[in-house]
This record gives sequence, structure tokens and C-alpha cells, in this order.
Amino acid sequence: MDQQWPEGPNADPDAARERYNADMRTSRGAIRELFRVELPIAHLGPMLVAVATAFVSVVWSPKTGVIIAGGFAALFAVALAVALLSGRRGWGAARAAYKFTFGWADWITP
Repeated sequence: MDQQWPEGPNADPDAARERYNADMRTSRGAIRELFRVELPIAHLGPMLVAVATAFVSVVWSPKTGVIIAGGFAALFAVALAVALLSGRRGWGAARAAYKFTFGWADWITP
């Protein structure tokens, strides 16, 4: 099968593949850096969720507060299932799910 390369018919497939792999490593590294969060900062997430749940329960209705808390609990459960399916076990899976669920707190801290 004759492959079509953006560089033309005289392109070096190995060089193109190496450029692609280097670009993918750079892209994955940037995404890892974006979602990297330390555990103490992630603890701010559940505190903010608890405050928001209490505030919404008082202002609107307790049912709405339960929906917010349940949404985060469901997100944690899904993240835990994904972490377990990806091969992490025990506390490693729970820590990964916790950081995924509440790691957004890193984006709001200075």
C-alpha cells in the first residue's frame, strides 16, 4: 500500500513517525501538567462542595443540595471505576479518583 505523506512522495516515513511520536509526547505532557494537582489542594474541593451544598440547601431546597452532593459522589464513583479498570489498585485508585473529582480546586487557588 502506498502511503500519502504531507511532505510528498520522497518523505522519510521513519522521520515522519518520529515527529508524530514527539508531538504526541509533548501533547500528553501538557495535558498531564494541566491536570496535575497535589493532594492537599484537592482537599479544598470537598470543602467547597460542602459549603455550596449547604448554601444551596438553605437558599433553594434540600433536594437541590442533595443533587449537587450526589453529582459529585457519582463523579467520584465513575472516576474510581475508571481508575480500577485502568489497572490501579487500592489507595492508588482512590487517590486518582479523588484528585480527578476534586482537583479543580487547584484552578481557583492563587
